[in-house]
Amino acid sequence: DRAYANHLVMSTTPPHLFHVADISGDGRFADAAAQIEAYLTARPNDVHALRLLAETKARLGMDEEAAELLSRALVLSPELTEARSSYAVILNKLGRTVECLAQLQSLLATDPENPSYLNLKANALTSVGDFAGALAAFDKVLADYPSNAGIWLAFGHALKTAGRRDECIRAYRRAIELAPGLGEAYWSLANLKTFRFTPADIAAMRIQLDNPKLQPEHRPHFHFALGKAMEDESRYEESFVFYAEGNRLRRGASKYDPSDTTAHVKRSKTLFTRGFFRDRAGWGCQNADPIFIVGMPRAGSTLLEQILSSHSMVEGTMELPDITQIARSLLAGDSTSIDPTSYPGILAGLGTDQLRELGERYLEQTRVLRRSGAPYFIDKMPNNWAHVGFIHLILPNAKIVDARRHPLSGCFSIFKQL
Repeated sequence: DRAYANHLVMSTTPPHLFHVADISGDGRFADAAAQIEAYLTARPNDVHALRLLAETKARLGMDEEAAELLSRALVLSPELTEARSSYAVILNKLGRTVECLAQLQSLLATDPENPSYLNLKANALTSVGDFAGALAAFDKVLADYPSNAGIWLAFGHALKTAGRRDECIRAYRRAIELAPGLGEAYWSLANLKTFRFTPADIAAMRIQLDNPKLQPEHRPHFHFALGKAMEDESRYEESFVFYAEGNRLRRGASKYDPSDTTAHVKRSKTLFTRGFFRDRAGWGCQNADPIFIVGMPRAGSTLLEQILSSHSMVEGTMELPDITQIARSLLAGDSTSIDPTSYPGILAGLGTDQLRELGERYLEQTRVLRRSGAPYFIDKMPNNWAHVGFIHLILPNAKIVDARRHPLSGCFSIFKQL
């Protein structure tokens, strides 16, 4: 395995993939993916091609497919560190944190001081609530890379989640010192809610917005942070100007199409009838542990979680990505492409054993977040509203709480958020 991995690392890109690399470099990722897939039809075990296709799929936002391709590459070459590292990154992005940590354990066994692995481990541990382990990993990587603003920013996020507010603020400010144009650090300070910017902070943010070389992805963060700063000073007209511009920039960079959501809701209403569930009574995993809190953003899901988790039999966790990830994995299947319009219709073809296994898979994936021993736990991912039918199929005894707020209030709250 090691010899083959060394061969792959040291060999050059096969000539037949040169052209694909060229068109990828031009941003034509869909064309590149199609050509690599055609090549793999005749040579399905070409690890170079599998890695290249995985990278191309990731660029297209098709992370489930990228993960599957990297998994296949690792079966063919288990010692190929580059593929395992990419696989860990994709797994973390997909919210498959336990699997990501397993890959990192293997990577760190051979390269325990690698800063990329340690940084990814710290972020992964934060997402599963292991704050002690996450902060220890951050301390280790920052000892070697104290001038990396991105790591200080991630460190601040971990400190915030752990409730260490003062240290969190110091970490964000250190990130700003190292990278004054890092808009996310300013927005992260604003998002602490009770934090107040100083006049010097406000002047610094204005300077950054006047800088023509400021990276476009950072501009919305500065607008939202300044909107919060002006609001705190009761300068509401200026505040709205900043919020409006931040939203305009964010919308311009977003691929969201509301018609896709409307079509999804129509498909769901068509499929999930009373008769549909009556025909499947008793199917799925019968475990009643999960309590799902769903709804629109800013509708009050956090408050509901705080109320429920104050009960001794209920454990609060966080916004878990597992339901969405499992649903997407159904769409990917054995294919390398996803047709979102086949969901939720694809669920009609699943049998009782498959639905039970999916419910058990959800419980297993989320087990790492359960530490108190309470019989019930909360998954407060608001976007799970789009999967309530799926949830009821795989976990028919789970509770689903729908948080609702007047649409005008909800939209106004979102207007002031990223």
